Amino acid sequence: MKKQEVVQHIVNWLTNYCEQSKTNGFVIGISGGIDSALTSTLCAKTGKKVICLNMPIHQHKAEYDRGHEHIDWLKKNFSNVESVEVELTNTFEAISQTLPESIQDWLTMANTRSRLRMTTLYAFACHHKLLVAGTGNKVEDFGIGFFTKYGDGGVDLSPIADLMKSDVFALAKELGVVNSIQSAKPTDGLFADGRSDEDQIGATYDELEWAMNFIENPSNFAHLSDRQKTVLDIYTRMNKANQHKMNPIPVCLIPKELK
Repeated sequence: MKKQEVVQHIVNWLTNYCEQSKTNGFVIGISGGIDSALTSTLCAKTGKKVICLNMPIHQHKAEYDRGHEHIDWLKKNFSNVESVEVELTNTFEAISQTLPESIQDWLTMANTRSRLRMTTLYAFACHHKLLVAGTGNKVEDFGIGFFTKYGDGGVDLSPIADLMKSDVFALAKELGVVNSIQSAKPTDGLFADGRSDEDQIGATYDELEWAMNFIENPSNFAHLSDRQKTVLDIYTRMNKANQHKMNPIPVCLIPKELK
């Protein structure tokens, strides 16, 4: 990958989209992970206004600290970057107290966290006339659908969604993103125990990239190791289950003769 050329291509794309949409810049949720770190850095390089939001909800301390470290680094290196912390724990707890306890399973409430953050991002976007920049990579957005519908999947544009996770790490290193983020295990930041994406998925991103490439360019299945077959099963199962996230919302078309 031609890293500097890819960086400039994305920065140009962001700049052009912002200017064509007649908006002032970008707002990004900072999680303390590599994807939001790269996305916010690319947005900052446009020279447009960038607001980084840290939105803790019972946040694991390591994630919270990494997010702050990255924001401090961005503000030190880019004068167009500002930040706001919006403490959402009390808001989340109010929602939890309102919803019936019987529906508050772990996945429902994790997705509720993500959707609360999306609402907050759009409040800032509306007020400041900014675009909400998505932080999903190709494996998450188009491989296994590892995002919350109308949560972190609710964005205006997706600058890194054609990059594999390994590409994200490579570009983050090229741009000098802080070491604590580069070395951290990927996590969606939706659980107070700090569980990683691998803990939830059952496979690493390197393994998922392999599976995605295997599906696109299949070879002899019989020659795969047991672990490769397991990873392939994880990938195909999640891909099938999450098609409703990756495909356009279905529209019921009314026949002309019924109108």
